[in-house]
Amino acid sequence: MPALTQSVAVARPRPAIRKGPSKGLDATFRACAYGAALIVLLVLAGILGSIIYGGWPAFREFGFGFLTSSAWNIGTEQYGALVAVIGTVASAVLALLIGVPVSLGIAIFLTQLCPGWARRPVAMTIELLAAVPSIIYGMWGLFVFAPLFARFVQIPVSNLVEGMPILGTILYARVPSGVGVLTAGIILAIMIVPFIASIARDMLEQIPTVLRESAYGIGCTTWEVVRHVLVPQAAVSIIGAIMLGLGRALGETMAVTFVVGNANRLSASIFDPSSTIASRIANEFNEADGLQLNALMALGCILFVITFIVLIVARLLTRRVRAA
Repeated sequence: MPALTQSVAVARPRPAIRKGPSKGLDATFRACAYGAALIVLLVLAGILGSIIYGGWPAFREFGFGFLTSSAWNIGTEQYGALVAVIGTVASAVLALLIGVPVSLGIAIFLTQLCPGWARRPVAMTIELLAAVPSIIYGMWGLFVFAPLFARFVQIPVSNLVEGMPILGTILYARVPSGVGVLTAGIILAIMIVPFIASIARDMLEQIPTVLRESAYGIGCTTWEVVRHVLVPQAAVSIIGAIMLGLGRALGETMAVTFVVGNANRLSASIFDPSSTIASRIANEFNEADGLQLNALMALGCILFVITFIVLIVARLLTRRVRAA
């Protein structure tokens, strides 16, 4: 029996041999990744180069005065970007002033205060707003919101502040038609709320639960938890969401074209009509020729520079928040 036992070999499974990574596939993957990044850079450089090439005759003709002039006369071929630039910045800033508090309030409500049964429907409703085409916002703003805004806001406020030193200048509508810079800002605020609220909500939900429970455990109120725990932890992401909304507001075209009034006029009142870079390009590009076309291309260059400045500011803010 011992000899028989020794003669019987026990079959053991051989360990699987792991094959090394294929150098050819790895090289192909690296080349595809580098190629994708290079394509993006080439497309960006091509767009920027074509815009600069198209707008250079206007910059050469008017020089720095193109930025400081408010003239836009097709008959005399006198063009300036001041009105469009101010209208673009003013409408975007108003959109942020209105939309950011609403967006953060929605995000905090969904993550801290909303009952469980209502959280999903409310979140889906907010996200569905992002799927609405911008031209629908513009049509609704022009045919529904603008008449109501003129009747219940512009006319009463104008009658109230008429003759006042400061408010009478900012909030007086010479022609209360409902369209204007503030109307455009409100429509833009409605459009950027879903983006900022969704990102802020996702970031607040990713904060570890132990931080909230610890804050509540030492007696903090909901406001103190949000102010001193949640917002500082998600500050970088919230700034990124706000800058994303600002980029959307700066470049929005169709919705603003419907409700901004498209008037080449400088006014201190936010109720008065004006124009933005995007709305002017949309209105005139189809029939533009010669120096007018070059001026529109130059406006595109200026909008690109404004967006680039916003990106730099966002980077600086996020870096400062991370350092703090």
